[in-house]
Amino acid sequence: MAQNIYDQPAFFEGYSNLPRSVHGLAGAAEWGSVRALLPDLAGKRIVDLGCGFGWFSRHAAEQGAASVLGLDLSENMIARARTETVSPAVRYEIADLDQLDLPEGGFDLAYSSLAFHYVADFDRLARSIHAALVPGSSFVFTIEHPIYMAPSKPEWAEVGGATVWPVDGYLVEGSRTTDWLAKGVVKYHRTLGTTLNALIGAGFVIRHVEEWRPSAAQLAEHPEWQVELNRPMFLLIACDRP
Repeated sequence: MAQNIYDQPAFFEGYSNLPRSVHGLAGAAEWGSVRALLPDLAGKRIVDLGCGFGWFSRHAAEQGAASVLGLDLSENMIARARTETVSPAVRYEIADLDQLDLPEGGFDLAYSSLAFHYVADFDRLARSIHAALVPGSSFVFTIEHPIYMAPSKPEWAEVGGATVWPVDGYLVEGSRTTDWLAKGVVKYHRTLGTTLNALIGAGFVIRHVEEWRPSAAQLAEHPEWQVELNRPMFLLIACDRP
């Protein structure tokens, strides 16, 4: 079973105060780029994997989705999502993505935001999602970029006016324990190649890979985001189920 860090009081309180938790999709800097990868949601049967507070699930319902199933391991997350959702098209269930079984051919779109780096067996999950999608469906997700997850050496250098931190341990895959909002948060580091090959092996056709960076307009509005040019923080992937 995956680590249920979001139900630990200290972590949940910290996460609840993040901009993306307070402002939803509008508070997620990468949302504009993610939205551009999504198909028309009207009439779609959607599964939202690691739905959190249900921001995307509600957005999909507002866009005319036929049904949305939001899944998350956290009871705290699901409780708040249910409280803030009124659309009858959306339902939520508690589920462990490491042990997930979805109905075969039950969905037209699978979506996930920043959840899969908590999953130990991504190969299994990719195969499960592929089987759950009908032919012609899309699978769009974001994760922490594996370079962002890899540790850095203490030395740094200036390149093009930016501070560059050399990456160390990138090719060493497996669990990583970090202190983020709480101590002892377990994530799973996989190289970019491992992630892409898992999708290909499951039968997906990859159509877009984006190492997200803030746009010039975003940097003008948020100059503090200049640090995000030092290394990619998010990895955005869109693929199709033939």
